[in-house]
Amino acid sequence: MKNIYENPLITRYASKEMAEVFSDDNKFKTWRKLWVALAESEKAMGLEITDEQITELRQHMDDINYDVAEAQEKIVRHDVMAHVHAYGVQCPKARPIIHLGATSCFVGDNTDLIVMHSALKLVEDKLASVIENLSHFALKYKDMPTLGFTHFQPAQLTTVGKRATLWMQDLLMDLQQIKNILDDFKLRGVKGTTGTGASFLSLFDGDAEKVKALDKAVCEKAGFSSSYAVTGQTYPRKFDSIVLNMLSLIAQSAYKFSNDLRLLQNLKEMEEPFGKKQIGSSAMAYKRNPMRSERMGALCRFVLSMPLNAAVTASTQWFERTLDDSANKRLVIPQSFLAVDAILNLYLNISDGLVVYENVIKNHINQELPFMATETILMEAVKRGGDRQDLHEHIRMHSMAAAERVKLHGQSNNLLDLIMNDPAFELTAQDINDLLDPLKFTGCAAKQTQDFVDEQVKPVLTQYAGRIGIKGDVRV
Repeated sequence: MKNIYENPLITRYASKEMAEVFSDDNKFKTWRKLWVALAESEKAMGLEITDEQITELRQHMDDINYDVAEAQEKIVRHDVMAHVHAYGVQCPKARPIIHLGATSCFVGDNTDLIVMHSALKLVEDKLASVIENLSHFALKYKDMPTLGFTHFQPAQLTTVGKRATLWMQDLLMDLQQIKNILDDFKLRGVKGTTGTGASFLSLFDGDAEKVKALDKAVCEKAGFSSSYAVTGQTYPRKFDSIVLNMLSLIAQSAYKFSNDLRLLQNLKEMEEPFGKKQIGSSAMAYKRNPMRSERMGALCRFVLSMPLNAAVTASTQWFERTLDDSANKRLVIPQSFLAVDAILNLYLNISDGLVVYENVIKNHINQELPFMATETILMEAVKRGGDRQDLHEHIRMHSMAAAERVKLHGQSNNLLDLIMNDPAFELTAQDINDLLDPLKFTGCAAKQTQDFVDEQVKPVLTQYAGRIGIKGDVRV
């Protein structure tokens, strides 16, 4: 509908898969699965719940009568009770035992956690796939010298592949944070209204062990091994803060990559993919703007702003709970995941089609290498009998003259010619050319790249066999 605002995270940026994870349909079907798990577990522990009631609940887990639920919510102003009512309309025999002993957070909070778990797995796989793309790129260009930069000023040479290891290392740190969260993932469980389990203790005639066993049984039926040992009405809102901080880490890594690539594209050394019919500017037809990298940065900036929101929510929960988190969570958590999903789609797309302009890179090296090579030239001239202090002064004077030629007159760097024509050095053109192989100025960059991929990246990627190789879809 063109006359109503639509969230661009859904209509333009995020994947269909992530949108489905946070869909109402997924949420409400999960509510019903949890109600079935609760009824089955309560029956197994001796409550008077029949097989016929369980069968009826199972028959209607997925065919939600949304019209009934929506109409009822307008009356009762309570989404959980509206859906309990709608489920009961479809399951009249099971109606008396739906949601038995539970509070709204039984379905609400456990479902939020289950949904986040699914979203984390999707982010995890995409992140690993980006790392895989960059590992191929790094190995392909591990031996290609390029200018290194500090303060965005030319510094010692590195290689194109080595630079990609820096991007990968950030992502490996992010991937480890996701793994840490998933390895310690817990549900809220079956804890009752304020977390004391009082309603279930009453159902089980004071048998606290059955209350504990019910919590474990429901979690296992939902596919999880444990729940938080203690809660108020909700799972700890600190967990949301942990998750959003982790998503922020991914945004930080992607933002760094996107900025690096935009700078490299300005230098015409590297480019993001550019479609044959893509338009860079409505006015300047020649332009090839880094649209994907810029969009990535814009989305990263949005994600970076979210952790503070979760921190405030976690900090302002009153005692066992307050409801001012609810509307907030409906916005912040889904949109943070959708934005990170969109960021990773862009990262996947860009990293799978990076363009490298080798001749431009060589030209930039040739402009700067004479200055960088002066120490090597100095050491060689000293080995041939020259005076280090005198030669250093000669190089200083020649360097200043060459810099003036480049900066004031826009001419080529003639430092090497000045040195070759200076009898103090006693070096021929061939001598200097032999010293100026750019690869000799990259240190251990090529080996570091190979070692990093072999020792740090490949062992991680083997854990994701069958889950990586995801392609990034840029929809507009």
